[in-house]
Amino acid sequence: MVRTYGFLSTYPPTQCGLATFTASLLHHLTAATPGSTGRVVRVLTEPVAATGTSMVHQMTPGAVEEAAEVLNRCDLVVVQHEYGIYAGRDGADVLGVLARLRVPVIIVLHTVLTTPTPGQRQVLEEAVGFADAVVTMSEAARQRLVDGYAVERPDEVVVIPHGALPVEPPARGPSTDRPMILTWGLLGHGKGIEWGISALPALRDLRPRYLVAGQTHPKVLAHEGELYRSNLRDRAIAFGVADLVEFDPAYREVNALAELVGQADVVLLPYDSSEQVTSGVLIEALAAGKPVVATEFPHAVELLADGAGLLVPHRDSAAISAALRRVLTEPGLAAAMSDRSTSLAPALSWSAVANRYHRLAERLLTARVVVTT
Repeated sequence: MVRTYGFLSTYPPTQCGLATFTASLLHHLTAATPGSTGRVVRVLTEPVAATGTSMVHQMTPGAVEEAAEVLNRCDLVVVQHEYGIYAGRDGADVLGVLARLRVPVIIVLHTVLTTPTPGQRQVLEEAVGFADAVVTMSEAARQRLVDGYAVERPDEVVVIPHGALPVEPPARGPSTDRPMILTWGLLGHGKGIEWGISALPALRDLRPRYLVAGQTHPKVLAHEGELYRSNLRDRAIAFGVADLVEFDPAYREVNALAELVGQADVVLLPYDSSEQVTSGVLIEALAAGKPVVATEFPHAVELLADGAGLLVPHRDSAAISAALRRVLTEPGLAAAMSDRSTSLAPALSWSAVANRYHRLAERLLTARVVVTT
């Protein structure tokens, strides 16, 4: 059935994970039901020039009534929730929109904290209470939500993974002269890049190329400029590995990023946080069939336990060195990890993920019709 899907989220040209996620989900969800359309309320800190399409509207701080009015013209609304994108104390503006919606609502949780502040807990619990269904992108996030928060309808909390585009094999295979270790994503504190740099001296005999790709996170850039990137460069010099580390600050569109990922020998996710229950970068690495070395954040523990990657303790450069050496030198290991990643890839494709959202949406819409009749 033809539908109009509403979305409340950041959205391109904003460069952040939620914006990219929403654009991908909108594209594949409407493609799953030909003739369907999407209407986006783009969350912004201040007004910007119009995007040129009548299907994208703006929500600036406090403009909750206008946002709800747009979304109520849709059949169903998908709300992205992440601390920091909505205005108000702990992002309370999202509650003002949710309270005014009259159509079925799916809330997608990108972060579920173990020890939230009282305000963060209240906002998340109220947001979940407004939803007809709640989506987490890992079982770890679902369990954390159900066990640690007041959720009236735990059966309406479902797990649908983050999506990824299929990656074609690169024109040339992974490098043979200098193996590429790749970390990508918006750069900022907590990414753990310093531990990846510290791991390189023990790998010098392999002459690796550690490529850190991605722009500095806009909020980090606004607060401190390029200080974090500069500190990482200084660290590489101090550890004597400046010749092994490259920083590429370019922003890549989806296809260009896929090409870069396809060239990597191993993806390194040395994140500091033990809270991370969703990682789009991890999903994209697995969908590309790449071996992964990651710290023991919940999403990595969940997805890599069956052999698609190696887990290492947080902030442990020696463990990172040892794991990377295994992937790059142990006969058959990288191939076995890639095979496991490849077996996971079909369920992680955006088309498969969008189909699951479609089925969930139709169930909610059918239930709403039954109740109203």
